[in-house]
Amino acid sequence: MLTITCETPGTLKAETRAKPTRGEGEVLVKIRRIGVCGTDLHIFSGNQPYLAYPRVMGHELAGTVEEAPEGSALEAGEQVYIIPYLSCGQCHACRQGKTNCCSNIQVLGVHRDGGMTEYLSLPERFVRSAESITLDQAAMVEFLAIGAHAVRRGAVMDGQNVLVVGAGPIGIAVAIFARLRGGRVTMLDTREDRLDFAREHLGIHAAVQVGEGDREQLAALTNGDFFDAVFDATGNPKAMERGFGFVGHGGSYVLVSIVASDISFNDPEFHKRETTLLGSRNATPEDFETVVDALRAGQVPSEALLTHAMTLNEVPERFAGLLDPAAGVIKAMVRID
Repeated sequence: MLTITCETPGTLKAETRAKPTRGEGEVLVKIRRIGVCGTDLHIFSGNQPYLAYPRVMGHELAGTVEEAPEGSALEAGEQVYIIPYLSCGQCHACRQGKTNCCSNIQVLGVHRDGGMTEYLSLPERFVRSAESITLDQAAMVEFLAIGAHAVRRGAVMDGQNVLVVGAGPIGIAVAIFARLRGGRVTMLDTREDRLDFAREHLGIHAAVQVGEGDREQLAALTNGDFFDAVFDATGNPKAMERGFGFVGHGGSYVLVSIVASDISFNDPEFHKRETTLLGSRNATPEDFETVVDALRAGQVPSEALLTHAMTLNEVPERFAGLLDPAAGVIKAMVRID
C-alpha cells in the first residue's frame, strides 16, 4: 500500500508498505479521506513537541470497513470515522472517563504512525459509524471535536460574550460550537481573509483584526466588560499571554493551543478577576458524537470549510504549498478513491 512518510522536517517520501493484517478485536479500515491538520503542518515544519521522526502523519481520518471482528456492530463496506486518540482505558484519567488526556495515550500521526496511507487496523472502540454524513465530513469530525470539547470545558452558556483568538480551523471549530450553545462570538486574528471567512460562513457577532486599537474595539463590543469566556487557538505564546487581559471579571480562559514554551501571566490581575484557567486537550467520544449530530443537522458549514484537496500521490509535491498564507487554506483534504 502507498504510504507517505515525513522522514525529517520538510521531507516527505512516498513508499510502499505491506498492508496490515487485522489483529484480534481490531477493524481493518480502508482509508478514504485524510484531513490535513495544523499538527501535520507543525510536524512538517519541525515544531511539534511530542514527535520523533520518521513519522506517518494523519489523524483526521475517514474510510470504509474492510474487515471487522465476528459479532461486530460494524459491517464490511460501512463508512466510518476514526477516534485517533488511542487511550489505554486503565490509567487514572481513563477510569474517570477523561480518555482525551490518558497518561499512556498514543495519538495517531504523532506518537505512532497515522493515516496518510491506504489501510489501518485499529481496536474496534476507536472506529465509529459515520452513517448519514459524507466521507469529507467524516474526516472533519476530529478537528471539530477539539472545538466542541474546548467549548464544553469553558461551559459556554446562552447569551455569554465569547472571544475566540485565532481564526484557523480549530478557532473556527470553537466558534461554531460556542454559537450552538448560544454564545455571542467575537473572533480576533491577524489575517483579514480568515476574519472575512468567519463573517461570511460562521454567523459570528463580530470580527476584529489584531493591530492598533484592537483592545478598544473588544472593549466597545462588550460595554467595557470584556468576555465571559476566552479561547486561545493561536499556537503563539505571546498571544496566549495577552489573552488573559481579555477575560472579564469572573470569566474563564481556555487554552486550546499547545506550544513548547512557558506561559506567564500577571497574578494580581488573575486573582482580581477570579479567572478560571483551563487547558483543553483533544476530545472525548462524547464530543465526537456532538459533532456528528451537528453535521447531520446541517449546523456546520462543511462545504465552505473544505478549501483544498489532493490525492495521496500528490502529497509529497503539494503539501508544502499548504503553508503559504496566500493559498487561503482553511481545511485541506487528501482523498483516496
